[in-house]
Amino acid sequence: MRDLRTFTLTGYDKGRGIAVQALWFCVLNTLFMAWFCPARVRVALLRAFGAEIGDGVLIRHRVRVLWPWKLTVGDHTWIGEGAWLLNLEPVTLGSHVCVSQEALLCTGSHDHRSTDFRYRNAPIRVEDGAWIATRATVLAGVTVGRHAVVAAGTVLARDLPELTLHTAEGPRALKEPTPHPAEGPRALKEPTP
Repeated sequence: MRDLRTFTLTGYDKGRGIAVQALWFCVLNTLFMAWFCPARVRVALLRAFGAEIGDGVLIRHRVRVLWPWKLTVGDHTWIGEGAWLLNLEPVTLGSHVCVSQEALLCTGSHDHRSTDFRYRNAPIRVEDGAWIATRATVLAGVTVGRHAVVAAGTVLARDLPELTLHTAEGPRALKEPTPHPAEGPRALKEPTP
């Protein structure tokens, strides 16, 4: 029988002392998540708290990051409104990654077989060009491959190979992304006089 009174933080290192944790929570909840805070200020705040953030990164409002010092983000990556990076362990986002609105990347878990419900945390890695669509969930220990897509509203509990779409119906192969043609049926055209 599970006995939650015996739960401890054994094996979990928050990475900073209580004063830095408290300061981050104050900044997170008063400025970082606010609609009026510019994206470049969010990036600067994450860097000030130890995150490694590349160039051209866009972080929208209502994004939550548990521990900035356990976050690495490559160049030109987007993190959409309301995304939650629950990074008890490191989260690494490659370059040109899109984490859409209200997506959850959760590195925390528990050992359901243990009576003390001990942590079973593991890092998450999202490789270059991948897309975590709106309200998708990526669980602890998962690697999302290059240019892979986690479909909206799905849960990903195991590694996703590159160029693969993860849906509720199962995985599907994707083609390598190509530049949008300058002309074509979907291209915007100037009106003719």
